[in-house]
Amino acid sequence: MSSRQQQRRTRSIRWTAAMSLLLAAGCSHSVRSPAPPRVDSAPDFPLQTSSIVVPISGSLDDLQRALETQIPQQLWSIDRQLDSCVAAKRVDLGIARVKVLPKLGCRIIGDVRRGKLVLGGRGDRLTITMPIHATIAAKKVGGIASKTATGDAIVHAVARLSVVGNWTPSAKVSIDYDWTTPPGIDFLGQRIEFASKADARLKPVIAKLEQTLPKELNKLQLRAKLASAWKQGFTAIQLNRERPPAWMRITPKQLGVGGYSIDRRTLTLTLAADALTETFVGDRPADPVATPLPPPARKIGQRGLNFFIPVLADYAQLEPVVRRALLKRAQKGITLAGVGPVDVEFGKVTVYATTGGHLAVGVVAKAKTRQNALLATKGEVWLTAIPYNVPGSQLVRVGDVAIATDTDSEITNLLIALFKDGSIRASIAQGLSHDFAPDYAKVLTAARKAIGSRREGDFVLSADVTRVENGTLAVTGKGLFMPVHAVGQATIAYRPR
Repeated sequence: MSSRQQQRRTRSIRWTAAMSLLLAAGCSHSVRSPAPPRVDSAPDFPLQTSSIVVPISGSLDDLQRALETQIPQQLWSIDRQLDSCVAAKRVDLGIARVKVLPKLGCRIIGDVRRGKLVLGGRGDRLTITMPIHATIAAKKVGGIASKTATGDAIVHAVARLSVVGNWTPSAKVSIDYDWTTPPGIDFLGQRIEFASKADARLKPVIAKLEQTLPKELNKLQLRAKLASAWKQGFTAIQLNRERPPAWMRITPKQLGVGGYSIDRRTLTLTLAADALTETFVGDRPADPVATPLPPPARKIGQRGLNFFIPVLADYAQLEPVVRRALLKRAQKGITLAGVGPVDVEFGKVTVYATTGGHLAVGVVAKAKTRQNALLATKGEVWLTAIPYNVPGSQLVRVGDVAIATDTDSEITNLLIALFKDGSIRASIAQGLSHDFAPDYAKVLTAARKAIGSRREGDFVLSADVTRVENGTLAVTGKGLFMPVHAVGQATIAYRPR
């Protein structure tokens, strides 16, 4: 045998031996890449501070009727003898002043009555208008004559309402009035004025409004209504029924007074409740423990409802997408460096959360070389990947797709070489990419509907979401979560059935 033939035979033996070893490895071993640890953590949403407007309304008509019963029709009456109704009259004769008419006494009889009270106002000013009519008679002036005088005035009161202490209404009332016709009589060329006497009696009567008004406001049962609203505020509101089921739990912390306002015939006390809003995914969370109604807070937070709406991409949604991407890649043909063309069958795909914010991706596959149909391998290979998104974008991409664990060398394990191929990893990354925009729109619509109007007893919670923005993706045990921060306005209105 020539040396050239000997060399050819030696190379043939070595190639056959190598192929036999590779064939033996392929036939006798399946890929056993250990699965990465599974993480079952729930999404963690931060606490948000919200300030929810709480208007408590009452009718001015009811308050007006109450004041009508409290303020008597006859404001005061008089019946008294005066020694001097008309002053003495003197005549100057040049050398002396001579009294020609002595001072005259009389008996004063009369009263002042009010007309209908009218309440009105606008903004934070409550106005009270009360007409009064005086009838005063001077009987037997100087023992010889009697005269009767009448007068009219309009009392104007402006009340600034507030709440003090343990939710007790208070009123600071400024009062003014003018005599349109001052009560008085003309007698013997002199004017007898009774306005000053009426003023002295009117002042304490009018001042009584400052005491009566808060008492009548208190009959609107402000504290009882607030205590009921406060207690019912410790609750959880469902934001979304499924995919994922989500809840917003509200924990009131303090209640501040925004002031009274008047619109047409409605008197409204506006309050603002500072509360914590938490987002939960899954079963309905337990209601927070209600605390007693606290005293009015001097300062409240900036108005606005703040909460998170979780948008979910379940891993079960991603698995068939990844498999379809791999099947599509296989149809184009796969050629591995140093191995040549490879026929691949992709089977089950498993996706779940693992440590470090990574996804674990398990792919069952079979692969064989076309040069030798007997050279084949099968099994499940585990990879890891990092999903990410740009804040404000609902498009999720995946990077750093890598083999989780190598258990066999690349020479003897065809699948390991397959999944280290860049095009295969790119197909996996493509399958794991997800556009949250449709889910985002559905969940937001559901949340707006859920909190749009909700009745709790005599109170109705209504909210309007005015602005939303999504944050960065979170890898959790339940799926890929995109936190959507929602901002809006909310009110709790007293509306008894």
